[in-house]
Amino acid sequence: MVDRAGTWSGPLPTLTDVYRARAVVRRYLKPTPAIESPGLSERMGCRVIVKCENLQPIGAFKIRGGVNLLSTLTADQRQAGVIAASTGNHGQSIAYAAQLFGARATIFVPEDANPLKVAAMRRMGAEVIATGADFDASLDAAEDHAATTGGTFIHSANVPELITGVGTYTLELLEEYPEIDAMFVPIGGGSGLCGAVVAGKGINPDLKVYGVQAEGAPAVYESWRERTLKRLDRVDTFAEGLATRQAFALPAKVLWDRVDDIILVSDSDLRRSILTILETTRMLAEGAGAAALAGLAQRRQDLAGKNVAVILSGGNLTLDTLEQALAEERPW
Repeated sequence: MVDRAGTWSGPLPTLTDVYRARAVVRRYLKPTPAIESPGLSERMGCRVIVKCENLQPIGAFKIRGGVNLLSTLTADQRQAGVIAASTGNHGQSIAYAAQLFGARATIFVPEDANPLKVAAMRRMGAEVIATGADFDASLDAAEDHAATTGGTFIHSANVPELITGVGTYTLELLEEYPEIDAMFVPIGGGSGLCGAVVAGKGINPDLKVYGVQAEGAPAVYESWRERTLKRLDRVDTFAEGLATRQAFALPAKVLWDRVDDIILVSDSDLRRSILTILETTRMLAEGAGAAALAGLAQRRQDLAGKNVAVILSGGNLTLDTLEQALAEERPW
């Protein structure tokens, strides 16, 4: 719940909530593999473990939150429909979960949204409405639509059930590799990073958790640094999963005093990380999915010899974007 001052006034997600979410998520989704990459380890100078959320049915970690949240809705709420705004992966998660639980889904996306993600949402039965130049414009349209239709609006970050749902990937990771010293997580709206902080530090308070954001879309970074919610006039990054103009109240409440650092990376670094992941692990990462590695590349000297996890959070990369990366960059 966001009060009139714009701050979060509801309960905060806990480690216990993440364990409860796992009881739901594991009924519908298999655990994703976490793989040790000798090639990445050699290049980064530390032991690198990749959590492969790109292998989820929608190619992204957000599916965990969608499934957890839709499981809590009443039959009447599902009948009335769910509404969301997304650059693609949150929308896919809601579309997938809506299909799973028999709800109608309407997803608002920017006019230049990733066509692979839009097509996937429609295949899952969602109505997809393209409106506005970016995520924040789509967000405004989705909130207005929910107010007029009576559907349940599902914010991409200000929902505890989404955070506890996505936090289940950290449970899986630490149960398999309890020796991890640090983990790097991409930031769009912040739900994935919140889940990592709540679950990771709940299990191991000494675990270092780093968020990674595009330097062309630094709303969460600037808000964390200045301790006030920021809304930018524009963003400039090819990585649509990171292209959010504003910071949100619930992630701010979870992150500001608990995340160890937030790192800004360039689009060039994101493209280099896409190519490095492809070359060393044979897996495809979209721009947001490769952000964690870009963050580690910045801090690799500080983590020499440590056990480090990077969250490969999304694999919905278009061939055009891959071609551009191949033309402009070389791997790390």
